[in-house]
Amino acid sequence: MRGCVNFVHLSTGGGVSTESVPSDRSVRHAARMARKKALVDAAIAAARDERGLLLVITGNGKGKSTSAFGMVARALGHGMKVGVVQFIKSRTDTGEEAFLGRQPGVEWHVTGDGFTWDTQNREQDIATAERGWVIAARMLADPSFNLVVLDELTYLLSYGYLDSDVVLDALAHRPAMQHVVVTGRAATDALIELADTVSVIADEKHAFRAGVKAQPGIDL
Repeated sequence: MRGCVNFVHLSTGGGVSTESVPSDRSVRHAARMARKKALVDAAIAAARDERGLLLVITGNGKGKSTSAFGMVARALGHGMKVGVVQFIKSRTDTGEEAFLGRQPGVEWHVTGDGFTWDTQNREQDIATAERGWVIAARMLADPSFNLVVLDELTYLLSYGYLDSDVVLDALAHRPAMQHVVVTGRAATDALIELADTVSVIADEKHAFRAGVKAQPGIDL
């Protein structure tokens, strides 16, 4: 038996029997896991607050929006009402919208005109951002929304398309139990400071740089 030492001895009836005794390594492992469990249990017991969270998913790696939409699916599993506003992006043929956008309890808006290198028009981008923000601000003021996803909002702040103070104030004063997920690269320091949870997704390797185009089910 792995992790144990077997001892063979004669039984009182004259037969042969074996018994297993944990090895030193197994004993040390059990003691280490017991200490770890005590620490984890204590941390869980100490976490008593329950309130809406602001999560920021940023960084240059793939998977920021994917993570946010995973939380949409999780929220729907709990019967929550979800609002999604997609800034920048303009396509409406993505798998996430096709599936999640038609689920009961979801309000989904694609508000962008495409990437900034497509529009090449700062004034248009600002006007589009402001129209999308009207929808987002309404959701952030409505306690019936349990989860609000603001996909690629970071760009509107880093590019100066929206007033950062207005956006941060709306995020800070949203309903107490409302969760918000903000995605996009280059999250501003002020947004990161306000957030409860920040995840930075690194870019180690990407198939696109090897000449592989974006594909349904993986990228859209």
